[in-house]
Amino acid sequence: MEKIIELKNLTKNYGDQQVLRGINLDIYQNEFLTLLGPSGCGKTTTLRIIAGFEEPSGGQVLFDGVDVSKVPAYKREVNTVFQKYSLFPHMNVFENVAFGLRIKKVDESFITTRVNRMLQMVGLADFGPRDVNLLSGGQQQRVAIARALVNEPKVLLLDEPLGALDAKLRRDMQVELKKMQQEVGITFIFVTHDQEEALTMSDTVVVINEGTIQQIGRPIDIYNEPENRFVAGFIGESNIIDGIMKKDLLVHFDGVDFECVDKGFPENEPVEVVLRPEDIDIVKPEDGKLTGQVTSVTFKGVHYNVMVKTKYRDYMINTTDYWEVGTPVGLTLTPDDIHVMWKTPY
Repeated sequence: MEKIIELKNLTKNYGDQQVLRGINLDIYQNEFLTLLGPSGCGKTTTLRIIAGFEEPSGGQVLFDGVDVSKVPAYKREVNTVFQKYSLFPHMNVFENVAFGLRIKKVDESFITTRVNRMLQMVGLADFGPRDVNLLSGGQQQRVAIARALVNEPKVLLLDEPLGALDAKLRRDMQVELKKMQQEVGITFIFVTHDQEEALTMSDTVVVINEGTIQQIGRPIDIYNEPENRFVAGFIGESNIIDGIMKKDLLVHFDGVDFECVDKGFPENEPVEVVLRPEDIDIVKPEDGKLTGQVTSVTFKGVHYNVMVKTKYRDYMINTTDYWEVGTPVGLTLTPDDIHVMWKTPY
């Protein structure tokens, strides 16, 4: 894939507050890339700089190798969909989508063909004459996306566009958005603080915290191979434990040596160990490498969230088996269930 956008050592200050601290990121053609992080981490500021709504304090924004850091928003080949869709209430669906084309004064027959194709793509083929004020939240979002895509931008920027939708509609729209991106074949840059949303839709996830990139990777790698404590704790649920890497493929924590698949650490190096709740098995006490007692059980629909108190700590485990509170149990792990990280300040 070819690079379409490059962010080089991007910084942004608001007064004495530094919001971005040297962002370096390559974004590729036809990629669905998500900027993920907690509120205030700098992800929306990064998006606004790409869009041209903000100027960086330092660094460069390159489009197709050309520095556009000082180029105004209306001259960039991008369109943005916001959380508040900002539809024109006095225009019907068709006219909302056609607005950008009318500004360009293109031929009326082209407008009709293009708008109808966009409405069909977003599943609103018969909605052209409708009043936008009478549409549901999901339908309004589709109109906003159609309006953004009708001008054929090279990049579509989406700033938490699913935030106002209810949970079920939000899940449905995650699937629809990914499908749309594949159909139109352009780059989507999506901003969210919702981890499940990022893992569901993205080709690439960029985890940001405190104005710096913590990790870039495929969703499966971000989840299974977090690079530091922040990523491990922010993406899904984790048991994060201090340990000692005795040697390659052998880590020690909570008084026990465990075989693992990690290597490349110095012998007896202090490390952090990540155990996902779904990777820990509950067994009879005599069959476990660790032993403890069930202290709470919470039904989550597809599984139970079980807390087990051992001599050293409380372990969170997700299992489809029900265990009574107070039951003595053992815990087991396979080498693949254990992920070892370098110690970090987080």
